[in-house]
Amino acid sequence: MGNRNIDEDKRATLRRFATIGAASPLAALGGGKVRADSDAERTQSQNQTETHNNSNEHSEVREAIVGYVGSTPGAHFSKVRDDLKLGTGETQHHLRRLVDADRLTVHRDGDYKRFFLPGRFSGFEQVALGFLRRRTPQGILIELLRDPTATGADLAAVLDVSQATVSTYISKLDTAGLISRVDGYSVNQPEVILTLILRYADSLGPNAVAVADEAATLFEYSP
Repeated sequence: MGNRNIDEDKRATLRRFATIGAASPLAALGGGKVRADSDAERTQSQNQTETHNNSNEHSEVREAIVGYVGSTPGAHFSKVRDDLKLGTGETQHHLRRLVDADRLTVHRDGDYKRFFLPGRFSGFEQVALGFLRRRTPQGILIELLRDPTATGADLAAVLDVSQATVSTYISKLDTAGLISRVDGYSVNQPEVILTLILRYADSLGPNAVAVADEAATLFEYSP
């Protein structure tokens, strides 16, 4: 009974995201009426039905992945797998097929592969979304949008991390082109960063959602 509930939860999740996916599903295989006048014909009919069902299932999974990535751009492999309740091999197979078919693109982010719908984001935006999907870098960017005068010590206190941790991520954000370290810290293209946070807040977590209430004042910021 427990496994049945897991399967039903998985299918409900897949269906929900498949509705957001691309409009053209993969073509179903099989079909047609087969006369089962012999064991061989019955076997052929069963095989065609299984192929048709497998094709439909694969289509549903792939459309769900496309829909999920559309609403969660920059998600990495483990997040896609876990949120859609898929197996590791299943996720690898479908992501590879979608990338090969140019329905998804991949951006390398250190040890992560992050997935996006093609043609939707600039290189800067892809990099930004990768960092926004990590708790501490996201916190640094949000706090610097709120207070451009914040120091490393200020950021460490607000985020409840060590100053060494802040320094490490500040360096990474600087190298990635997301912040500048001239006369303190400042966010590069703050309007772009804020727009990404607001647009995808639901998938970025509660801190991003909280920023929505402050959007009007943050947009007034001019570095």
